Amino acid sequence: MTREEAYYNTLNAIAKMQWNMAMILEAKAFEAEKVRNWLCMHVTTDSIPDHASNLSTSLKIHEQNVELLESLTKLCQGMNRSMKTILTPAGDEEEGGLTGLLDGFGGSNSEG
Repeated sequence: MTREEAYYNTLNAIAKMQWNMAMILEAKAFEAEKVRNWLCMHVTTDSIPDHASNLSTSLKIHEQNVELLESLTKLCQGMNRSMKTILTPAGDEEEGGLTGLLDGFGGSNSEG
């Protein structure tokens, strides 16, 4: 496998991961909307009399969403590091990275 093929495979895998994260976020947004509707109808001053209990109940319900977002943020940061490595690898700025990949597709900056 050539370097360009390896870069292509890596970029393809990153694109698939981003698609899957988008699907996860879409599903979570739908779920959050249902939870919001339920909370608006069922968590009232009659069911939870004091403010501290109300806040505590809301935080417990949304804790899972916060953890998911933190995990996805860490995953995105890792993919960002991978993309930076592919686009500008250290010590191989002339021939490597995206420049080397695009040369095979007519992306060279040299005119001739």
